[in-house]
Amino acid sequence: MDWNYSIGWLFVGILILAAGTAITVLYQKISDTWASGPASYDKVKLVGIITAILGLIIMANLHTLILSLFVSLVFKGFM
Repeated sequence: MDWNYSIGWLFVGILILAAGTAITVLYQKISDTWASGPASYDKVKLVGIITAILGLIIMANLHTLILSLFVSLVFKGFM
């Protein structure tokens, strides 16, 4: 599979990166409001960091490459 860059996925990745950054910065308020308070601070920060990394991957348009490799590995015997 060849790699193609897309401006649309750049903007989607920027939005996801911004959401992940906001979650990471505001983890205490998010955890106190929607989770179980101080017991879940680390979990909320982890979700924010994973979301930010996912946003970076989508910004570089690498998600299609990763997904196609994963699907070809999983369904290797079926194709």
